Amino acid sequence: MSPVVTRISAGARSGPSATVTAPRKTLKLGSKGKAVQWLQQRLAELGYRPGKADGRYGGATLAAVWAFQKVNGISPSSTVAKRTWDALEAPKSPQVLVRNGKPTRAEVNLTKQIMVLYVGGQVKLITHISSGSGVPYCETATWQGKQQRFCGSATTPTGDYRTTWRARGWHRSYLGQLYNPIFFNGGIAFHGALSVPLYPASHGCVRMPMNVAEVLPGMLGKGVPVHVRGKFRRA
Repeated sequence: MSPVVTRISAGARSGPSATVTAPRKTLKLGSKGKAVQWLQQRLAELGYRPGKADGRYGGATLAAVWAFQKVNGISPSSTVAKRTWDALEAPKSPQVLVRNGKPTRAEVNLTKQIMVLYVGGQVKLITHISSGSGVPYCETATWQGKQQRFCGSATTPTGDYRTTWRARGWHRSYLGQLYNPIFFNGGIAFHGALSVPLYPASHGCVRMPMNVAEVLPGMLGKGVPVHVRGKFRRA
């Protein structure tokens, strides 16, 4: 089988002759104005999900900035300065984890803590994630009408899977609430969460920003391959 050529869609990058000029104004969380709006529009063009292009640098934009910085080899930070502006003018494509993968697939990079969704061989979505913490846990919860104790390793296993069932809205599991979960490995799912930090923090699921979890069900169907690779190394 010949390798699948993965491309960023026409709507997710500038053409070879296009010139992109960033505003170059240093931005931080809470910044407002036209430079923030430019940032949001540019990130959206590249396949990230910064939220509405309203010129307000909030949590959704921050998560998209983190994802972009990680793809471009920049230590994730809330500050958008020279290195990030440079990369926005000449962005890198995300690393392809499975070169002979199906044209439509999801790739989870545990090392960089990002997920990339390919549709028809093109990058359609890139998002910051938080995967399993790797810290063993034992928690007591009320489940199916009685108090039970649950223990596990809090890992997101590497391997090749497929999306299975899903739930709409908030779904209650024995370890907490999952927003719009899409399961792909037993009880492990992609899902929205109110906390998606820069380090692995989940019980094993792949957490993502709420605004990404809003749109993902309409982009990621049932039976789609999910490839999980890598290992996060704490600093």
